[in-house]
Amino acid sequence: MTRVAMITGAAQGIGAEISRHLAQDGFDLALADLSAQETKAQEVIKEIEAFGQRAVFVPVDVTDQEAVSGAVDEAAEKLGGFDVMINNAGVAKVDKIDDIKTKDLEFSYKINVFGVIYGIQAAARKFRELGVSGRIINASSIAGMHAFPVWATYSSTKAAVISITEAAANEYAHDHITVNAYAPGVVATTGMWDEIDRKMSDINGKPLGQNKQDYIGTIPLGRTVEPNDIANLVSFLVGPKEEFITGQAYAVDGGGLL
Repeated sequence: MTRVAMITGAAQGIGAEISRHLAQDGFDLALADLSAQETKAQEVIKEIEAFGQRAVFVPVDVTDQEAVSGAVDEAAEKLGGFDVMINNAGVAKVDKIDDIKTKDLEFSYKINVFGVIYGIQAAARKFRELGVSGRIINASSIAGMHAFPVWATYSSTKAAVISITEAAANEYAHDHITVNAYAPGVVATTGMWDEIDRKMSDINGKPLGQNKQDYIGTIPLGRTVEPNDIANLVSFLVGPKEEFITGQAYAVDGGGLL
């Protein structure tokens, strides 16, 4: 029987790559993202269909609790089931602590923290309704394991995700629902590095590009993270050979935290 997965923030980047991997693993997919991202999502859907799997676009704003619940219902109805929830949607605000503004804190927490909680709630409710031993995977970051300069807001949201993951794993274990998280290092293809490099340059005076190169030089495996690296982990965590891992956050950073 085909399994069904929903991925938030699925129209591009890490979410799109996870969708491609899960399609190749035999999943039917609900790609959830903002309405404005539908055109990009439809391109990913074409790729999924080329793998012989079904896929639908589900518009959702993850900061809206009722909307997230409704999106899960829609995904389950359209695809005939619900087995996996990937709470991937997130944002990265980069600022020195002196420059952090209330609106940026609220924006980051509503997406990175509230959105994850709403996704967990909606998925767990649907799993119990369907009698499914579901899997939930949340997006954290190595910044949630070890905070970095100019990442105070982002780091704190991703640390919260790890704590939420651990709590949810405990609460839902009796329902045979596992909850884990992936914690990437900096993904070079997202463009986040350019902003980090600029802010770090303001702090330490190094020329643009130098902070990025310095960071890459600390990674034992010698490169930054690719979306494929994260998707490979997710594929394992939701796969048929894994059912006894829960409450864990996995660094995907080439050894950068060592």
